[in-house]
Amino acid sequence: MVVGQGYPAAGAGRGQMRAADADRDRAVSFLATAYTEGRLGKDEYDSRLESALSARTYGDLDLVVTDLPGARVTTARPVTTTNGLAVASLACGLAQFVFGPLPTIPAIVLGHVARHQIKRTGEQGAGMALAGLLLGWAAVVLGIIAIAGLAATALFPGVISAACPAGWTARR
Repeated sequence: MVVGQGYPAAGAGRGQMRAADADRDRAVSFLATAYTEGRLGKDEYDSRLESALSARTYGDLDLVVTDLPGARVTTARPVTTTNGLAVASLACGLAQFVFGPLPTIPAIVLGHVARHQIKRTGEQGAGMALAGLLLGWAAVVLGIIAIAGLAATALFPGVISAACPAGWTARR
């Protein structure tokens, strides 16, 4: 059983364990909080403060803080990690500028998988996954447009030369 700010109860086995200066300091800050909240009067605060500073064991500290309600708990936000697949998706999306179309498919696949994992686990990195997806799909669309343009040029050379501005010559 734990009372106060983490002090074991006297009968819990650790009550006879010697308290450290840090434990006494925590008890003093706990008493100060109770005093500022109006839970203790000045005389009672002074008496308990003296007892806390002269306490030798956890049991002695427990006697000083047992009847006080627990201090307000400050909730620590859990550390959220960035999804590794989102980082990889963005890296593959950016790598297209160096390595050409090779990282396109991994950027798209990793982006989709990362977004699914982020929704499920609450990790960070949704923006990176989306950026990797957009870069990957943009490369696919540009690749399709380039292939369609080359195919049109090969299949219809006369149409392309007729559409050229004056002074341009189409090669046949």
